[in-house]
Amino acid sequence: MRNCIVSGAVVEKRLLLSLNSMCPFPLLYPVTKMDITEFRKRGKEMVDYVADYLETIEQRQVYPDVEPGYLRSLIPEEAPDEPEAYEDVIQDIERVIMPGVTHWHSPFFFAYFPTASSFPAMLADMLCGAIGCIGFSWAASPACTELETVMLDWLGKMLRLPKDFLAGTEGQGGGVIQGTASEATLVALLAARSRIVKQIQAHDPQRSEVEIISKLVAYSSDQAHSSVERAGLIGGVRMKKMSTDGKFAVCGETFRKTLEEDKASGLIPFYVSSPHPLPHHSAAPEGTVRARHFCATLGTTPSCAFDRITELGPICNAEGMWMHIDAAYAGSAFICPEFRPLLDGVEFADSFNFNPHKWLLVNFDCSTMWVKRRADIIGAFKMDPLYLKHDHQESGLVTDYRHWQIPLGRRFRSLKLWFVFRMYGLRGLQAYIRKVTRLLACPVNHIIRTANKNLPITCPLCESQLHVGLAKEFERLVRNDERFEICADVVLGLVCFRLKGSNELNELLLRRINGARRVHLVPCQLAGAFVLRFAVCSRTTESRHAQEAWRHISELASELLRGQKR
Repeated sequence: MRNCIVSGAVVEKRLLLSLNSMCPFPLLYPVTKMDITEFRKRGKEMVDYVADYLETIEQRQVYPDVEPGYLRSLIPEEAPDEPEAYEDVIQDIERVIMPGVTHWHSPFFFAYFPTASSFPAMLADMLCGAIGCIGFSWAASPACTELETVMLDWLGKMLRLPKDFLAGTEGQGGGVIQGTASEATLVALLAARSRIVKQIQAHDPQRSEVEIISKLVAYSSDQAHSSVERAGLIGGVRMKKMSTDGKFAVCGETFRKTLEEDKASGLIPFYVSSPHPLPHHSAAPEGTVRARHFCATLGTTPSCAFDRITELGPICNAEGMWMHIDAAYAGSAFICPEFRPLLDGVEFADSFNFNPHKWLLVNFDCSTMWVKRRADIIGAFKMDPLYLKHDHQESGLVTDYRHWQIPLGRRFRSLKLWFVFRMYGLRGLQAYIRKVTRLLACPVNHIIRTANKNLPITCPLCESQLHVGLAKEFERLVRNDERFEICADVVLGLVCFRLKGSNELNELLLRRINGARRVHLVPCQLAGAFVLRFAVCSRTTESRHAQEAWRHISELASELLRGQKR
């Protein structure tokens, strides 16, 4: 007997066939051809397909050779009326999908920043999809909520964050998983905006929210990610970009000067930690506690520059300002003791985020965020309709993450962290980070390499060979070619370089590189110069891939320069 679903009842197929012939609306509805038995079979086949794809990804062209709109002509104009066989669907993966895929995990993908992936994370994502909970509250799925809280504490301890940021302490902070760093930045800004509006209106009830918001100002580096500016646009507040120094970082002197200029302008401070709102007049009286928002970046997208938060933090604290730190890419490296000094100054911050889905072997999406005062976020986003309430929400014993984010629903993303942390361990994750960087900031490395640059010796602090890693190796190749120049310090896994000459020349070179589709790069602009970015992205990238990429780039540069001479 084959069972089919009809109006909630299970009936025999032959009866349905008989009824179908008498009814204008068929009662027999074959929901799908895949039952649990076939799912077991096809699931194993899909694991094999994924494994084969990843094992042979190096053989695929990293950047697709298709034109816009290529896909529409390959599939029907409408969805099928009847279920199709799995075999037909899987065949179309290679025919329809793969020709248009940019292979982010190819060892020849050097664009943007990494997007992490690992087998444990993929398995966890499969389980997440199977459980399929929507963990907006503790009651909606206690394990989903509690594992996230614990995993953010685990990760916070790996980063050696101040205890104020951890949930499992007597402090008022805690961590949450957002979808992206863009969401984390926006959540922090909106929470700050909400708080300052409430503070000012408590002091002066006559002032409208619209009037207050129109005077708010926030700050970021001119090298900050576009998502910071977008957060200002969405939040309806002006975002002032501060100029950077020769290392493309914001320093304390520049910040202090900008603050002094704005103090005289009467702009309303926001994103404040000060309990004292401003009175209602154009310029605050002398002695009034000042507060503004500053979004600092550790590891900027263009050049992986680091704002000087040890200089900026004390200023923010002295002015009563909220400082948010975005370390989307670089944050993963801070689990290594030799790179942890790059995070010095985080104790001055009010919120901090980074993306494990960039470099910590956790596939997209997984952006971790910590706050010192969770009440700031909950106060901005809390809405409590009856259908979302539960018995424990006022007990003080549970967290409802729907109050920590913009959407209501949320996936069981902490499973990926749990699987990766347990199956790699801290030492395994540190080893992966060091594969790319090879202790570039290690003090022992610096001392030994100063004495003998070619000495491959094991660092007693980091238990890893002290030799140039992938990014440093590529930097050396560039420096050995007098036609090229390095445009920014190589701190982690990013090398910024260009041909000596005009921006137009470098634009032509990049077009040739990406047009050949053997390697993939993207550009940035530094101090008005068009610059090529070489980011070590794939976990399978090795020295031979970096060397082959450089040979290819060098050959294309030679062809280009020969053409220029003609």
